[in-house]
Amino acid sequence: MRLLLVEDDIPLQQNLKQHLLDANYTLDVASDGEEGLFQGEEYNYDAAIIDLGLPKLDGITLITRLRAQGRDYPILILTARDNWQDKVEGLDAGADDYLTKPFHPEELTARLNALIRRSAGKSSPVIQNGPIRLNTSSHEISVNEMQINLSGSEYKLFEYLMLHLGEVKSKTVLIEHIYDQDFDLDSNVIEVFIRRLRKKLDPDNQLGLIETLRGQGYRMRRLQD
Repeated sequence: MRLLLVEDDIPLQQNLKQHLLDANYTLDVASDGEEGLFQGEEYNYDAAIIDLGLPKLDGITLITRLRAQGRDYPILILTARDNWQDKVEGLDAGADDYLTKPFHPEELTARLNALIRRSAGKSSPVIQNGPIRLNTSSHEISVNEMQINLSGSEYKLFEYLMLHLGEVKSKTVLIEHIYDQDFDLDSNVIEVFIRRLRKKLDPDNQLGLIETLRGQGYRMRRLQD
């Protein structure tokens, strides 16, 4: 999952960045509202984390402009302000949730996971697709109750496809949601990871789990329970 973090407190920004990278997210970072607006309009993120007290363009205005541009990904606001009016203003501007500083990074991760699941129409952290089971909180994967181990990049691709069952996703979209903005879009890395996922999850191709649609992309099939 690819996130946008807009935070001007550099020590906090770096701490959150490391925590989110360790949690297997891909992350773009901005240090002011104008930079956040540019990145937020340029890329279609899975979620954004936006501080309210930003320089150049405050968080409320940033959120309002992103929503006006049709950016509908979940937004979690961070605020050092303790009064309820600021939180209400942020939610009314289009944010989906908020955290008041100081907070535990684990709470941030839990809220992000919940927002991303809900945006994909999933209420539970456990996604079941036939014999395949994914726990998006613990990152545990099993097929017919046998644990499957994936690398970090394999997991990112698998989770994204599981959150969008039955949807065709192009190679470009997959790269944009899994890797940072400097990644080479002409790379064949997606094909490599698709092959690895098929080999680990469905080695005999009994499930026909991941379909290739020529000229369109890939689709994770919805399987019968």
